[in-house]
Amino acid sequence: MNQIAASDTKQVRPPSLLAVMAERYHMDPQTFANTVRKTAMPSNATNEEFAALMMVAKEYNLNPILKEIHAFPKKGGGIQPVVSIDGWVSLINQHPQLDGYRFEWKTDAKGDPVSCKCIMYRKDRKHPVEVEEFLSECFRATDPWKMKHRMLRHKALIQAARYAFGLSGVMDEDEAGRIAAMKDITPAMRPQMSDFATAEPAGLVSGAETVDENTGEVTGQPAEPPAEPADGPSAADAWQLGHEARGAGKALRAVPPEFRTPDMDVFASAWTDGWHARDEEMAAEKKF
Repeated sequence: MNQIAASDTKQVRPPSLLAVMAERYHMDPQTFANTVRKTAMPSNATNEEFAALMMVAKEYNLNPILKEIHAFPKKGGGIQPVVSIDGWVSLINQHPQLDGYRFEWKTDAKGDPVSCKCIMYRKDRKHPVEVEEFLSECFRATDPWKMKHRMLRHKALIQAARYAFGLSGVMDEDEAGRIAAMKDITPAMRPQMSDFATAEPAGLVSGAETVDENTGEVTGQPAEPPAEPADGPSAADAWQLGHEARGAGKALRAVPPEFRTPDMDVFASAWTDGWHARDEEMAAEKKF
């Protein structure tokens, strides 16, 4: 009897990410996936890009159907998960330590905004977080910025939220647009992989990578990824790739060179988080 029970236990698997997200909104998985793909993603988005968007949405409890989070097409292909202002407001108001926020303005002689400061309060902190954003640094010649006060207020709120609650790996559409338009002209100054790579698991030697199907033991070193950097990878991309790398038995230092950017510490941290998340999942699976 105990052997039968143990056998049954081994067959138990946690619900998939898609099933968890669909259940949250009382939908069946396929209908939920189709709805998100048609309303919040480019028509040519891949399954991997859909999975990345769902991971970020689940992590921050954001509703993609309400466009609190959606996929922004990146220059050169791919998508960047971005959070709308409604999503940022939802993120902030979900936090149990939020104790309100207010804005202070500086204007010129004509009444046009010069800067907007967001003062955000936490219940567990003595002093508030204060972040001031300047129009001269934020303004873009796009339609949304015709409403200068509103857009500058949004920027101040978002940056204050990041500082106050440590929100990372997400950005607004305005930021995504800026990154898509950026061109790296100083590749020689990028940090090297050894500046942040975590030590490889014991037992790795040079040569081709091999994974034992029975034990999961990894021998050899993963092949070097392509040297051509991709366009504007996100922290969510890094998390997903790290997660997949661990599932394939790769070492932590196998981070693609497209993440060697000025924000590399953010990407490297996200990669490592994804790697360890999959490591924990695999350990939990072995228990059953």
